[in-house]
Amino acid sequence: MGDPAGIGAEITQAAWQALRRTGPAFVLLGEARLGKPVATVAEAADVFPRALPVLPVWLAATPRPGQPDPRNAPAVIVSIEHAVRLALAGEAGGIVTNPISKATLYGVGFAYPGHTEFLGALTGCPNPVMMLANDHLRVVPVTVHVALRRALEVLSTEAIVAAGRVTARALREQFGIAIPRLAVAGLNPHAGEGGAMGDEEARLIVPAVETLQAEGIAATGPWPPDTMFTPAARTGYDAAICMYHDQALIPLKTLDMASGVNVTLGLPIVRTSPDHGTAFDIAGQSRADPASLVAAIRLAGRLAERRGL
Repeated sequence: MGDPAGIGAEITQAAWQALRRTGPAFVLLGEARLGKPVATVAEAADVFPRALPVLPVWLAATPRPGQPDPRNAPAVIVSIEHAVRLALAGEAGGIVTNPISKATLYGVGFAYPGHTEFLGALTGCPNPVMMLANDHLRVVPVTVHVALRRALEVLSTEAIVAAGRVTARALREQFGIAIPRLAVAGLNPHAGEGGAMGDEEARLIVPAVETLQAEGIAATGPWPPDTMFTPAARTGYDAAICMYHDQALIPLKTLDMASGVNVTLGLPIVRTSPDHGTAFDIAGQSRADPASLVAAIRLAGRLAERRGL
């Protein structure tokens, strides 16, 4: 359900309106009042064409749009845990997460930087990888929810290689790309300008690209970050491996934020989400665009089908 004070409820109801006739069918783990309460996922599939099915999650306080309430934080966590259990058990083909407010969750002891790391812990996956995708671009940040200064400190050859391996395997197995092409971004302006603007390319990134290539992965780089996202450059790769969060997300969201989808790679379950946040500033005003959530549900459905779920 995401944070109940955010736009999750209204975009979920709008997504049901958009998908009720075509599917994929889904069930909301959230407040019973938002749709038709059901007891099981199987019952939800029967209800879906007529009403938004809801597996009820109890909230400690009545949600107020735009005003996150720490009393409801435990319910947000419970909804994620329940969804993962359903997916691991094969009762659901995958999960789609509405945006959470990490600051609110931290107040009740939430120990993870975000959904990606929490889902990794719940599914026993030590190195989940976050990929953002739309019709124009796929990007994978090697360092994710850490301060930029900290990202530069923890960036390593091993982390780049791990992200590249998981991405290449997922593109083959989940997206049907026989030989995935990975473009690995540089870190510094002009990819270091031969060492004149930093040595991270030669010291960290080139060895990672060479390791991936030695394993048979079609990786190239490091590419100058300021030119690798042009229309011509994007035709040369299937996913961009980026060094830090904003290096990856700024170009993707600039190209098309409305249809962007967050996909967690490396998990034993399918997980997607919209690529935006809780939007507390417009919650409850019927202004939220459900396009990214609709895209996330559709992609989760396709990935589940590829897994035979």
